[in-house]
Amino acid sequence: MVVTISPPRRKIFGRLSITVGNAVQLSGMLAACALFAAARSTDSKSAAMVAMVLGWVLLYFFCHAIAHWVVGRILGIGFAFYTVGGTGNPEGYPAGLRWFFEHLPFFGVQTEKASREKATPAAKAIMWSAGVTSSAVVPTWGALWAWTSGVPGSKLFLIFAAIWAIATLASNWTSRTGDYSKARRALGRP
Repeated sequence: MVVTISPPRRKIFGRLSITVGNAVQLSGMLAACALFAAARSTDSKSAAMVAMVLGWVLLYFFCHAIAHWVVGRILGIGFAFYTVGGTGNPEGYPAGLRWFFEHLPFFGVQTEKASREKATPAAKAIMWSAGVTSSAVVPTWGALWAWTSGVPGSKLFLIFAAIWAIATLASNWTSRTGDYSKARRALGRP
């Protein structure tokens, strides 16, 4: 007898239209940029560090799903709606953080089935890879910008952000539920 264990289902808290989801995510990324600008211009060391960290968090939360959408649309893949829910890759986080990340409001995006099925394997793989790649690159870029702008505490924070990015990419690469796994399956690879 063969027993298959399916990956845990993502906990969905709600869904948004593509228009509303894009507006929320773009607003979050603009707020992140405003926080990074405030971090650079404030005279308060602690306020600068708080603004930098909050800006990084906003970039981390709001760049992932919209990257899938932008790249997918460029490659001809249609989307039905956004979801808001816990991480779709709980095994990518250490046991102590797993529960926490399963309950945070991450954005996801649902492809239109017919559009996805018509897309080439390479287009699907690139679309799937875009989300986690942006989750590593975009917030790290924010931390790098803070460091080059001389924000207090940004050197150590950039080191943290780089380690977080590497861990994000590595855990997603090895995960059976992560975006890179979906990309490999789209290409017919295990």
